[in-house]
Amino acid sequence: MSVTESLPTPKVRWDLSALFDSIDDPKIDVVWATQLAAAEAFSTKYRGKIESSDLNAETLSSAISDLEAIYNEVAKPLGFASLEFSTDSSDAKIGAFMQAQREKSTELSIKLMFFELELQAAESSVIDALLDDPKVAPQAHFIRTARAFSPFRLSEKEEIVLEETANTGSRAWQRFFDELTTNKVFTLTRPGGETEETTMPELLALLRHPDRSLRQAAADSFSEGLSELERALVFTYNNLLQDKAVEDRLRGYAYPEQSRHLANELDKETVDLVVKLCKENYGLVERFYNVKREVLGLPELTHIDRYAPLFEAEEEVSWDQAKSIVLEAFGEFSPEMKRRAQEFFDENWIDAEPRKGKQGGAFCAYNTPDTHPVVFQSYMNRMDDVMTLAHELGHGVHASLSRAQSYLNFHGTLPLAELASTFGEMLVFEKLVSGAEVKDKLALYADKIEGVFATVFRQAAMFAFEQRAHLARRELGELSAQQFGDIWQEEIQAMFKNSVKLGEQHRTWWSYVSHFIAVPFYVYAYSFGELLVLSLYQMAKEEGPSFADKYIHVLELGGSRTPHELMSLVGVDLRSESFWRGGFQALEKLVAEFERLWTNYQS
Repeated sequence: MSVTESLPTPKVRWDLSALFDSIDDPKIDVVWATQLAAAEAFSTKYRGKIESSDLNAETLSSAISDLEAIYNEVAKPLGFASLEFSTDSSDAKIGAFMQAQREKSTELSIKLMFFELELQAAESSVIDALLDDPKVAPQAHFIRTARAFSPFRLSEKEEIVLEETANTGSRAWQRFFDELTTNKVFTLTRPGGETEETTMPELLALLRHPDRSLRQAAADSFSEGLSELERALVFTYNNLLQDKAVEDRLRGYAYPEQSRHLANELDKETVDLVVKLCKENYGLVERFYNVKREVLGLPELTHIDRYAPLFEAEEEVSWDQAKSIVLEAFGEFSPEMKRRAQEFFDENWIDAEPRKGKQGGAFCAYNTPDTHPVVFQSYMNRMDDVMTLAHELGHGVHASLSRAQSYLNFHGTLPLAELASTFGEMLVFEKLVSGAEVKDKLALYADKIEGVFATVFRQAAMFAFEQRAHLARRELGELSAQQFGDIWQEEIQAMFKNSVKLGEQHRTWWSYVSHFIAVPFYVYAYSFGELLVLSLYQMAKEEGPSFADKYIHVLELGGSRTPHELMSLVGVDLRSESFWRGGFQALEKLVAEFERLWTNYQS
């Protein structure tokens, strides 16, 4: 028996037929055969012509267009495999299929690898003279981004070795982590003594239950289950930390997160500024949770109370209700935003059904410009699931609009990837608050503030955990579970100050965070995105309807420009400390309103 909700969870599964019909679809083999042949032809046509003083605009533009066409097609079986695995990682056949796609991708990548290496090695005087040519201008952003990695390139033979071994190295460890955590069966002992088997997403949902004894039982089960996996998870993370350390050393990166900054097209100074400001404002976290402790009537808060609802009964929200709430909120801001979101429901682009073998978390997969994006979550009829739906559909709207770009300009960088998602959440929050009574407003503000804290401050704390973990692995060698736990407790506790006491069992909770495994240093992008939106949302309210058109235009541009260039279109300077402080001022207003509502509720 598993944990269930009183309302039935939605039987909503996505339709991936725009990619393929199944993992046995013969079109998959056709794609690889066709694109492997195209890669051979590409190599024959362009090898030696990019790193050349004779390079002209026509050749460079043609090469990038040909490369883009190949990437667009091979992204389909790769993406399809990942999506299939996300909904059923327990099926060994799907796991083997995903591995086969990765190996095919490696085979193709080594045929194309020469191009970016030649582009990075080409003389600046040659490339710079071509960037403003009308033929090349649409591809200039891709060229500049690729060349930013020039100092860190290896020889073609070395790059091929790294690519070939990744499938049995870092990618294999990432898959091992996913299979371990997704298929882990946890045993929950309820306060009355009855036991049941459950999954990680269901346990994490119970940490939001109004019954404190049930929250404690869920935490006990979660911690016990993670402890059973501890040796494997610690060994996995140690290997991935060392794998990155070796590659960073070979490439010449000066510090562990440098490659992530380059990929995000952000300078270290800007990232450090935002993280510094997050830490300086940890006092807002303490201030909020001290009030929450009063509301809950507890002598102290621990790790099991951080997401506790303020009041005993939280009304469940059906899937149809959630759909209506999100679409109405989006539509009031922009009819185009609503239309794009509506497609996800009408065309079955969402997988919302909780089921065994399905991974935890939520995401939006962009797929390719000539197909369509899809959204993934496990909808459990809770208000925070509504906010998750708004978040992922924000991503979905961004992905849908950016299909106006070609494949290489399709994806934005990670910090701006969170722009539309957190904006979508704010729209829904404002919609819900506008018609609520004081008690309901109090609960909504608490949920919203906790969500913002999890996105801004917790992600900054997790970024600090990653920084320390990577450096400690390089300086001290293989780390123990105790050492990882010490770093985790120190950084997360610093966020709460004296308002929440993190118990000993919380020490293991770093080990389920998939971002640490799959995308090192991803997490600070969430802090950027949330703070950015807090400021932008204030601008939108002040400016009125004209802001929506500018906002939609930015989303349509996808990743065709740098974050600094995109934000300049709405009057934002990402290097401005005063701009970022505006985000914290908006957050302080949320906390102040929560305090005011609590005072009114008591009187």
